Amino acid sequence: MGDLTATAGDVDSRLEGHRVELTGYCYRMLGSAFEAEDAVQDTLVRAWRNFDKFEGRSSLRSWLYRIATNVCLDMLNAGNKRARPVDLSGPTPLAQAALNPLPENTWLEPTPDGRVLPSVADPAEAAVARESVRLAFVAALQHLAPKQRAVLILREVLAWKASEVAELLDTSVASVNSALQRARATIGEHQDTAADAADPLDEEQAKLLERYVAAFEGYDMKALTALLHEDAIMTMPPFDLWLQGHDDIAGFMTSIGASCAGSRLIATAANGTPAFAHYKPNPDGPGFVPWALQVIDISDGAITGMHCFLDTPRWFPLFGLPDHLEADAA
Repeated sequence: MGDLTATAGDVDSRLEGHRVELTGYCYRMLGSAFEAEDAVQDTLVRAWRNFDKFEGRSSLRSWLYRIATNVCLDMLNAGNKRARPVDLSGPTPLAQAALNPLPENTWLEPTPDGRVLPSVADPAEAAVARESVRLAFVAALQHLAPKQRAVLILREVLAWKASEVAELLDTSVASVNSALQRARATIGEHQDTAADAADPLDEEQAKLLERYVAAFEGYDMKALTALLHEDAIMTMPPFDLWLQGHDDIAGFMTSIGASCAGSRLIATAANGTPAFAHYKPNPDGPGFVPWALQVIDISDGAITGMHCFLDTPRWFPLFGLPDHLEADAA
């Protein structure tokens, strides 16, 4: 029994060693942090149950990616593709701003860096990994057919050879190359201008974010406007509303969003970019309560995107964030 237990433990350890990179792969495929976790758990359970049939004809990593791909393709057969508010409509003029929620499965979800970005020694490889979990890139992936999505991620992000992808998908190299060409064209049509790299933050970016925190916490709209690009966008899933332009953003924050005055921001990281846990004053007592997870885009020395995910009962536990801030600790 001791040998069997040791063997089981070894299998567990070998499978668990791939969890983070598989979660990153499934997140890119599905656009949902929670669906990605479910897909990886399903993948590892299937691998555990069938480990005695794994004969080493391919690497363990390749075998796990084959299982994960099949799990994701099955999940995507339901036809749902996730989006950002900017993918569904044009910007809302401030005068017409109204908060209309859409179902949870409409939206592209944020994800903590630590769950999807494995530690790698190569800075170039790390940069590609971070760029490929940006909200804009994952949103663009949603426009691809499921198998094209898998091909693009495996070839362009994970640097698999065409022959390896063809073997995984049980297809030909010519078919893989064709799918990749079509996927690249579609991505080019839908991907936004990339935000600046932020790993680690350079001095200018760090100072910009320090000024952003000071302006937001002080609810100083003049200072905040100075930090936002003139065409900056603000989104607020689960609401379909999105605003464009620093004037409309500041106007929204002092009207519909006025209850956020006096808020506190706690730094975190999501989707390869800076992020903040936004706590606003507790209306029922002392301290501060969760309000939003803010994912921030920076480009050319200005903030170009504030993506505020409001379903904090889902996001804050996922990011390991407290459910309350004491007044003196904030």
